[in-house]
Amino acid sequence: MSEGRAHKDNAGSRRFRRGASILPSLFTTGNLFLGFWSIVRSLNGQFELASALVFGAIVLDMLDGRIARLTGTSSEFGGEFDSLADAISFGVAPALLVYLWGFEAIPRVGWLAAFLFVMCGVLRLARFNVQRHVVDARYFVGLPIPAAAGQAATLVYFWPSPLVARTGALLIVALLLVLAFLMVSTFRYVSFKGVDLRRRRSYINILGIALLFVLIAQHPEVSLLVLATLYTVSGPSIYVAGLLRRRGEPPPAVVLSSK
Repeated sequence: MSEGRAHKDNAGSRRFRRGASILPSLFTTGNLFLGFWSIVRSLNGQFELASALVFGAIVLDMLDGRIARLTGTSSEFGGEFDSLADAISFGVAPALLVYLWGFEAIPRVGWLAAFLFVMCGVLRLARFNVQRHVVDARYFVGLPIPAAAGQAATLVYFWPSPLVARTGALLIVALLLVLAFLMVSTFRYVSFKGVDLRRRRSYINILGIALLFVLIAQHPEVSLLVLATLYTVSGPSIYVAGLLRRRGEPPPAVVLSSK
């Protein structure tokens, strides 16, 4: 009886692992689907919905990697699939969204800026794939492409009416150029991968998270824009703070030679 039960337990465990290995890919597929749907909505001029779909893709992208780590089903295939989906959902989709929304007054300059955003995003993904096993997991090197996409999408979500003024369009071009630079920069951004969802949290932390969700639910346009902007500027801010801290440290002691 015990041997039969052990055999059934092992078979059930193998079926569970096979089922669990599919979960991250399902979330990645959902991420890709929302990114493609965002492109379709942008082409139809539904910019607010298109930006909201980018946010949904970001949520699914955050979940697929975490689920893969929690279930122990991380794989090279999953990593490559995730990067290809990200190139569509967080590269092409937000670039096309911003181009159709904000560059009617300057189409030639606008499509070049949008292309640069996509190119730097793909370069960022390629660098991440090469360095994923050799860098500090607590930090990203360069602005992650989902964060760059979120920063662009929050602006559209905050002001969904198409821009017609040339000045506003030029400001958005400048923003895309800055985001493109930050993605290929070496600024460090906190990855939040060290956050353990299984660890017990204090009531204060839980209350703070709950208040954050309430704030987003009450004022999503402003809240998402502020959160995205804070994360975007955190990389350069960490770099500047490090420079100031090193500048304030005393110089190393000089060791005099006896010769």
